[in-house]
Amino acid sequence: MAKKGFNTPFAGITKKVKIAERRPQKTNSDTSPAKEASEERLFGEEMAGVERLEADPRGRLGSPPPSRTPGSRRAQEDAEVHAALADLVGGTGRFDIADGDEYIEGIAEGIDRRLLKKLRKGDYAVQAHLDLHGMTAEEAHRAVERFVNVTLGEGKRCVLIIHGRGLHSKDSIPVLKERLKVWLSRGRISQSVLAFVSARPSDGGAGAIYVLLRR
Repeated sequence: MAKKGFNTPFAGITKKVKIAERRPQKTNSDTSPAKEASEERLFGEEMAGVERLEADPRGRLGSPPPSRTPGSRRAQEDAEVHAALADLVGGTGRFDIADGDEYIEGIAEGIDRRLLKKLRKGDYAVQAHLDLHGMTAEEAHRAVERFVNVTLGEGKRCVLIIHGRGLHSKDSIPVLKERLKVWLSRGRISQSVLAFVSARPSDGGAGAIYVLLRR
């Protein structure tokens, strides 16, 4: 009972609270048969007219093979020779070259020139030799590369390469001599060479060359 004099305007009113019945909420995981059927129908409508691609019978394709057209090796060699000659004329090559009609010598940059003097005098014993007579420039190039790689692998230090004087070539120009100068001072072969010099008369003179290989 409220005390007398206290204002209770809502006295006597009974609060009625209606408790709502709890109902389960729908979730995205509803997998009723009706819903599944509806989704399958929608997917079928979206994929209407779509056809499966057949497997490519060629399989996966890689990069195209490098061109091996006739003359490509010759063009590469000519470009190598011209570039090397330009380096020699401009003084930008890796080798210090000196040559004439009857003489040629070269030494890698940074190598003591006394080594070249010893090679010129024949202080190093010739341990192997290669004769390029009768070969074309392309054949000679392959032969020199193979010869240098083999002798270097065998631990040989000084070798002799006979290139001839070019007496039977056009205008009597020693083509192989000029090519050999380039091959030994530039490119893959030059990485295995320390120095080279025309041979003494007893070993072929102006028609041959001593080559000192790196250890």
